[in-house]
Amino acid sequence: MGSTVPFAKMNGLGNDIVVIDMRGRSDAVTAEAAIALAAGDKTGFDQIMAIHDIDLDGVDYRIDILNRDGSRAQACGNGTRCVVQALASETGRKSFTFKTLAGILTAEEHESGLISVDMGMPEFRWDKIPLAEEFYDTTRIELQIGPIDAPVLHSPSVASMGNPHAIFWVKEDVWSYDLERFGPLLENHPIFPERANISVARVIDAATLDLRTWERGVGLTRACGSAACAAAVCAARTERTGRQVTVNVPGGPLEIDWRADNHVMMTGPAEWEFSGCVNPESGAWQADEAPA
Repeated sequence: MGSTVPFAKMNGLGNDIVVIDMRGRSDAVTAEAAIALAAGDKTGFDQIMAIHDIDLDGVDYRIDILNRDGSRAQACGNGTRCVVQALASETGRKSFTFKTLAGILTAEEHESGLISVDMGMPEFRWDKIPLAEEFYDTTRIELQIGPIDAPVLHSPSVASMGNPHAIFWVKEDVWSYDLERFGPLLENHPIFPERANISVARVIDAATLDLRTWERGVGLTRACGSAACAAAVCAARTERTGRQVTVNVPGGPLEIDWRADNHVMMTGPAEWEFSGCVNPESGAWQADEAPA
């Protein structure tokens, strides 16, 4: 298999994650390797979280995040929880600080086994999300799917949690919307120059949301942590909910707290599935033991 590194197949509420240990190396996981792993029956994933060494005071590691299509992602909350669980199991430590394309993230494993990630501060300015044209009010922008006089989805709230998100507020069950059909169209809409994560959200009460997400570079996902954070802050910003909410994604509940200091805390589980070794250039892999 050539030069290989350790990896772990994990998940965060069904959000499939491959954690690859690139510490001690100067190369990176290639897009070709990501695409090959994504195509595997056992290694199919939503994100790869590649752990790299970093020489930066106060930061433990750098995380390089790849999507199924080999593109880079700025943030992945569910994947970060998986990294924390893997590192905590290895080192005995409970808290870590990471550098990502979205900035510096801190995370902590609790005695309960749940893991909290500080996802940073949301961004609502149109040019910071970014959007292709100016919108003074990003609590609802002009974007719709369906007939102009009876759109199926319309007027999403938009925000960045290190990556761009559009949240469409719906009144019916989130499963009643054909997100698999609308998602690719909206992800690649010209209004989003860096593409976007597309979600449909239903407010259940002042402390609960239901959410489904079409993830940029991935497709339909059972859990998208940054989308849960974006939905929570947009719900609070538009006075649909308070600042502490449970966001029910297809994989289960995430607890989101938009704190007074403007940081967004996300808390949820992570689960180990199997481990092995992988060639970070080709994606060829071998399990340490037969995966279930």
